[in-house]
This record gives sequence, structure tokens and C-alpha cells, in this order.
Amino acid sequence: MWLPPPGAPGGGMTGFSVTSVANPDAWGPCDEYNKRVKSGQLRDDEHQRTIVQNLQDLHDMLAEYQAPKVVRPSIESLRPQPQSLFRSLFHIKAPKRQAEVPANPPKGLYMYGDVGSGKTMLMDLFYDTLPHNISSKTRIHFHNFMQDVHKRLHAMKMDHGTDLDAVSYIAADIAEKGSVLCFDEFQCTDVADAMILRSLLKALMSHGVVLVTTSNRHPDDLYKNGIQRASFIPCINLLKTRLRILNLDSTTDYRKIPRPPSGVYHHPLDKAASSHANRWFKFLGDFKRDPPHKASHEVWGRQIEVPQASGKAAMFTFGELIGRATGAADYLELMRSYDAFIITDVPGMTHRERDWARRFITFIDAVYESRAKLVLTTAVPLFQLFMSPEEIGEALHDGRQKGSVKHEEEHEGVEDVMRQMMDDLGMNMQMLKNSNLFTGDEERFAFSRALSRLSEMGSQEWVERGLGMEHRGGLNEKEGWQRMRSRWGEDNS
Repeated sequence: MWLPPPGAPGGGMTGFSVTSVANPDAWGPCDEYNKRVKSGQLRDDEHQRTIVQNLQDLHDMLAEYQAPKVVRPSIESLRPQPQSLFRSLFHIKAPKRQAEVPANPPKGLYMYGDVGSGKTMLMDLFYDTLPHNISSKTRIHFHNFMQDVHKRLHAMKMDHGTDLDAVSYIAADIAEKGSVLCFDEFQCTDVADAMILRSLLKALMSHGVVLVTTSNRHPDDLYKNGIQRASFIPCINLLKTRLRILNLDSTTDYRKIPRPPSGVYHHPLDKAASSHANRWFKFLGDFKRDPPHKASHEVWGRQIEVPQASGKAAMFTFGELIGRATGAADYLELMRSYDAFIITDVPGMTHRERDWARRFITFIDAVYESRAKLVLTTAVPLFQLFMSPEEIGEALHDGRQKGSVKHEEEHEGVEDVMRQMMDDLGMNMQMLKNSNLFTGDEERFAFSRALSRLSEMGSQEWVERGLGMEHRGGLNEKEGWQRMRSRWGEDNS
């Protein structure tokens, strides 16, 4: 439980704060947290420290970040392009101009939790200690922010008419006021907000703006049961892809060790990737009774080397596990010895790395079928692991020409389609059939199933099952799960 400063207000921000005064030194969130613990303002708590370390990771990346110069679009460039004769005859809408998000900005944060989880205090820690090179920053309650956006949209329509992409123009204006934008209490309950949020947030990100936000809800629960919610799903996907999702509500296992606040998958391979892997390795392993060490296992007269093992957890780099000539028999032996795997530095694999991809998919299948845990740090989002955006784009184009894939809707782009593929095995197969990268239906199915299984293994239900989390039954739940895995080991010996 978070302990606020004596006499501090309990509510969040209600006003608009644009600041141009930089933090004069290298003081970061961890320093400020330690100061408050020492002064008695906060209780020292392991879960709190894990959250604050995520803030510190972003702080350190921002210290080396130089936001690109904001290029304001002209009014004429934001008007729709003329329709082609073909599109006019067949009533096909021209695709909306998509803002491209640059690859280099630090990944922002989305922190969610119940009332009393310390959202306001955490935002204070982060915002007040931003590094000196962030010369301008903006903090605002999300409701006030959206009210201001709607006022600006109305003014734009009055001045320039409705046939205009006013959202992109307003996003450039907001980006000029701060390269770091912090929202208190992100939520979406209004259809008018839902219809513009995705294009607004993506336009802000295209200018290199780093977003940090708090909320009461996980992104998947935003705008639940709202009107036209299908059109809002791409916004949820954008948040989950471009921001690091942190659960502020402390959950502990039977050892009283708090679960890491982030999900098990992390991208890109930034400065926070290493701390993500180490945090999960410490939680899934048993550092106290079995400190990390090298291990070796024999399969058919040869040795499988495990670079780091602790308890029932093993950690490899992608090169150490997949870069070597390993196969199904090796993975099966590892499943008998460990029930959690942390794999770091996973690259994106295109047609040039098909051998790596096939090996990795075999490993994913072994993890899934043994009901083990999988933690990854990857260079690209999961849905780009086996096909690049360019390859998906080509498959989309071919499928639309053949009529096997629907034409692009206004809220859809290549990333949206790739995200849907993670959760829809049938759609995944249909997309891959339009690609020349696979040798047959069996290989297409293996790639499709791997994406679907990765999605399932990243769920809270999968991750927490068998860990002995207190809210799931503690040690009794863990022992029951271990008996189930033991039976699996016997069946596959």
C-alpha cells in the first residue's frame, strides 16, 4: 500500500501544466524515492521500487533523447487526395493518410491500478525529475486534454471546413509545446473521443512525443461496451505496442515476493530490456536457495549448456539457444528440467532467417505443450517476429487484389492487421496464403499457430498459473500445478 506524504491531497491533477524549466541535475525517480523513504514520507516497499525502476529506466533513456523538430503540415496537405476513377466506380474509400511513428523514441509508460495504488505520486516522481535535456514538458488531466482538443477541432472546422484532417494539425501544435506528454487518469467513455484518439495519439508519436499516462484500467478494458468499439481497438493496440504497460496493484506469491508489474514480453532491445529480463528471472527462479549458475544436461550423448539457471528457471540469449544446432529433443529435455524460460535479444526473422524461425517455433511449441512460462525481450513487436511490416504489406496487397482479404478500412493499417493476426489463427492462415515466403500449408500453419500460442502465453491467466500467487491459492495452487507438469514429464519421457 502506498503511503502518501502527510497532509497530501488524495486526488489527481485537474489542471493543465506546461513547463519549460528543466531538472538542473541528474536527479532521477530512484533518487527522489529514496529521499522520500528516508524522510518517512513513503514506506520502503519492494513492489514500489520495481515500479520506480521502470520510471528510472525511461528517465535514463530520455536523458539521451533528442526529439525531432516538429514539422507543421500545411492546411492544403491535410485535405483528402482526389479519388481515382476505379475507387469512385466501386465505392472504395481511399485509405487515410497514416502517420509514421519513428523507430527511435523511448517507449512511454501506461501505469494502471486501483484507487490508492499511488498513480499520482508516481507521476510526480517522474515528471518532477525529468532530465535537463527535456526543456519542455506537458502534464494534464486526460479529461481536460480531450476537452481542449475538441474545442480546437471545432475552431478548425469553423475556419477551414469539415473536409480536412484537423487532428494532424492539432497534434503538431501540441507536440511543439512538449516532447514529453503526461496524462493523469487516461480513460475513454465518449464515442467522440474514441473516434479520434487513435489518429491523435499516433500523430503525436509521429512527432517523437513520448507519452506517459496513468489510468484505472488496463488498455484492453478501455471503452468497454462502447458504441462502435471495433473502431477503437486499433487505439488499444497502439497503446499496447508503443507504451510499456505496468500494473501498479501489488500481487505476491506464496513467498511474499511481488510479481513484476510488466508483462512477460518486452520490446525493443533498449536499456530497459536487460532489467526486464533480470527482474523476471529473479521472480521465476530461486535466487535465495539456488543462486544463478551455469548448468548442463545430456541428450543422446551430447551436452546442452544452460548459461544461467536458478531453481526451475533458465535464461538464454536467442543466439545461445536458437543460434546453435538445437532441435526438438533438446527442447524436450529442457522442459523436463525447467518450468520457466527467459530468452533475450530475439531478432525479427524474415525469409532470410527461416532456419532460426523454424527452430524458434519448435521451441515455442515445446514451451506451450509443457505449460511452461516464457519471458522474451525482442527487437520488434511479437507480431513482426516472423514477417516484417513490408512482407505483411505485400501479402495484404496481393490478398486484396485476389479478393481474399477485405479492402482497408479507415481505422486499419498494416500494424492493425498484424495485431489481429496474433489472436486470430484463421486470419493468420489467410494472410500467409497470400505470401510467397512459405513452402506449403504445413509451414504456414506452424507459423500461424506460433503467433497464436505466443499471444496465449502472454496472458495473465497463463503467466500466473502455477506460481502460487496468493490470490489464486498460494502454495497449494503451485503444488497442484507441479503435479500436473510432473505427469506431463512422465508422459513425454
